[in-house]
Amino acid sequence: MSILEDLYYGKWYPSQRTKPKNPELELVHQKISASMKALKARLSEQDYELIEELSDLNDVLISILSASDYISGYKAGALTIIEIIDGINYRN
Repeated sequence: MSILEDLYYGKWYPSQRTKPKNPELELVHQKISASMKALKARLSEQDYELIEELSDLNDVLISILSASDYISGYKAGALTIIEIIDGINYRN
């Protein structure tokens, strides 16, 4: 199926297809997980819940920023194509 067909049928989810191939990502993920376990052991349940809430809010913020970056990149790519096509038309 093409991207256009996937778009039409609502089967194209760019945010779910993103799989970074940065080896540093797994290392950072492991460090975050270890830090959260350490905090859970040291903090009261109420304080740890506050940390979890903060982490969840940070995830939402990252998601919003990622969507914004994706949209900006898509627009830049589209504008580049338009400029290239427009430049070709002027020279022909």
